[in-house]
Amino acid sequence: MEENIKNNPNDKGSKGSLFSFLNGLVPNGKNNETKGINEDSKINRYADSIEQSNYLSRDLSWLKFNERVLDQAREKDLNLFERLKFLAITASNLDEFFTVRLGSLYNYLDFNKERIDYSGLREIPFRKALMLSVKQFCQEQDRVFKEELKPLFSEFKFRIAKINELSGSELEETIAYFDNTVYPMLTPMLFDHTHAFPVLIAKTLIFGVVTDANRSTLFPDDSENKKLSFVQIPSNLPRFFPIERGEEILFLPIEEIVRHEIKKLYRNIEIQSVNLFRIVRNGDFTLEESDDIEADFVDEIKQKIKSRRLGRVVHMEIEPNPNEWMLTMLQKRFEIDKYNIFFDECLIDYTCLWQIIRHPEFQEDIKPVHPPITHPRLRDKNADIFEVIREKDLLLHHPYNNFEPVLQLIEKAAEDPDVLAIKLTIYRLAKKSRVTQALLKAAENGKHVSVLFEIKARFDEENNIREADRLQRAGCFVIYGIGWYKTHTKLMLIVRKEGNKVTQYAHLASGNYNEDTARLYTDIGLLTSNPTYTKDISEFFNVITGHSQPADYHNLITSPRDMRNKLIEMIRNEALNAQNGLSSGICIKLNSLEDQYVINELYKASQAGVKIKLIVRGICCLRPGRKGLSENITVRSIVGLFLEHARIFYFHNNNTPKLYGGSADIMVRSFDKRIESLFEIVDEDIKRQVMHILDFNLRDNVNAYELQEDGTYKRVVCSLSSDEPAFDIHQRFFEITEQQYEPISLFDDTLTTVEEETQETITENSLNEV
Repeated sequence: MEENIKNNPNDKGSKGSLFSFLNGLVPNGKNNETKGINEDSKINRYADSIEQSNYLSRDLSWLKFNERVLDQAREKDLNLFERLKFLAITASNLDEFFTVRLGSLYNYLDFNKERIDYSGLREIPFRKALMLSVKQFCQEQDRVFKEELKPLFSEFKFRIAKINELSGSELEETIAYFDNTVYPMLTPMLFDHTHAFPVLIAKTLIFGVVTDANRSTLFPDDSENKKLSFVQIPSNLPRFFPIERGEEILFLPIEEIVRHEIKKLYRNIEIQSVNLFRIVRNGDFTLEESDDIEADFVDEIKQKIKSRRLGRVVHMEIEPNPNEWMLTMLQKRFEIDKYNIFFDECLIDYTCLWQIIRHPEFQEDIKPVHPPITHPRLRDKNADIFEVIREKDLLLHHPYNNFEPVLQLIEKAAEDPDVLAIKLTIYRLAKKSRVTQALLKAAENGKHVSVLFEIKARFDEENNIREADRLQRAGCFVIYGIGWYKTHTKLMLIVRKEGNKVTQYAHLASGNYNEDTARLYTDIGLLTSNPTYTKDISEFFNVITGHSQPADYHNLITSPRDMRNKLIEMIRNEALNAQNGLSSGICIKLNSLEDQYVINELYKASQAGVKIKLIVRGICCLRPGRKGLSENITVRSIVGLFLEHARIFYFHNNNTPKLYGGSADIMVRSFDKRIESLFEIVDEDIKRQVMHILDFNLRDNVNAYELQEDGTYKRVVCSLSSDEPAFDIHQRFFEITEQQYEPISLFDDTLTTVEEETQETITENSLNEV
């Protein structure tokens, strides 16, 4: 197949968009020429440092991932509402980036700690480089919204309106809405020498209002005659007030309404200026180890959640041309500078677009997601799932395979009188979780239920604490994490009495026990009763819940004990095979690649002649294709309809491949700060299935981007001169049949792959067994 590599529209120049943001550091306006020369010299040093480093910056790499998501919003083949969805996702991604990654950087800056980025830059110059890069990204967000998406609104008979565009009756309706609903919820908060600075809520729309106090005849222009107050728009108010005008829907932003009626909050007071802004606070906190893990630990988590709400401001977006006196005061109060402040000419906070996307009027215009496929061996509704698993291991590939069998397994175990115990780890749950309900039922039915609840799962802490408390009150044995470590592994064990013996059933997965995200995230999950797996998992739970240290596992690799070392050992084995003229190769699919020790080993393996194919959705700190360093390494990223979340590790091992799946990325946190697990895939049929997952990811020419040596990404597209059709894994995995999983080699010159063309008609008998 011929493929073209197409430039991302955001790429600019030979150094790519990864470096072009540094041009923003060049001073202009009133800055003197000497200062300009000095600043320009700094810019060149920054760019040279980034370009010369053998590693890519974690944070700049993450920003490149968000650019790939934004690229979906530019995709003209997608429905308008799909494109709006991707724009909204980039905004929520960016909020999390500010909260966590920028927050982490400020933990170093605020406490004068040294931090050297993979790019080689120290904390202060890196902050400038990073913020200017983010600013450039936000400008592109605005451009896409204003120039590419907004002009399409009329085609679907809606628009985002201004209040001066309303008719008389529409304005009356709007004012009535304000008076009856909005006005009672608003609270002006004054800041002056008699009022403390109010607590401003992060990620909330806030009006900064400058008013005139009683003027002094002696000093009429004294700043003492100004007062600053704030009006926060409650987050439980809809962002848009929809107005139907014939066949057209007007979406009137809440800020338009409040601004128009704000005088009702300041009666008989002269208002100088009203400016809308939004802040993001540092939400990256560390946990102190507690001796009383059951009591103090939960309380400490709760205190940390509160501190997140009051953390230092790391980012502010504000309307253009704000009141300078107010802006100066906020800068001083928040201890921020020009790098933290973004002026937004379009909508502030694109996550508000979800309200439009989900409006009932447009549901028929949104292309439905392909329904998940039931695994062929589970098609018989009367089949006993325990019997199906006993017969043979089976692999579920979500969202192509339905997540329902996993839920049904837990629910049946809760009701089955022969089930003695259920043990599982929980990281993130659905809001109305069937998993929690099943565990409550199991406890009610007298079964032993052990749950390791990770209450440090970022942004899900409150939900997890609440659900864990429900389970504990119902009689479940609940463990609230283990000290410093986050429990990120995804394991479940069911103990069942069958006649005169006890059989154990297990589920090992890369994804969460969350039925909502299972529809959107690509993950793999293995259902098995293989005693080798179940013994390993039983031992692992004893480590977590008790005080056990097994010498080794048969099919599990775990962290923080030995995962990094085991992976390095397998990488070195491939390098040794290549040096000895034996067949070698490495193919790894994961979310993030950041650990320097593993990256260095991959570099050495490349130099030894090992072909290395990496599929990294998000952060990648490895620099591929550099002469003398990584010439044998390629990196691609898949970004499209579904969020790629599966982790798969393939080592060619001289034509006797070793394959692993699991929860861990190649990250420092995965190896040193989390409890993770990888499970070896030993069933030959399932091995072929997983190898085809990797093969499909390597062949995709619709959702794929290739990482270049300079740190930029270029989109892979099918050549127009080729007769081969587009290969979209987010469609193909719904179509492949189990009969098409033929033997395959990922590193031979001639590959035996699945048929290029799928059957014209997909029937019930051709459902996949991914």
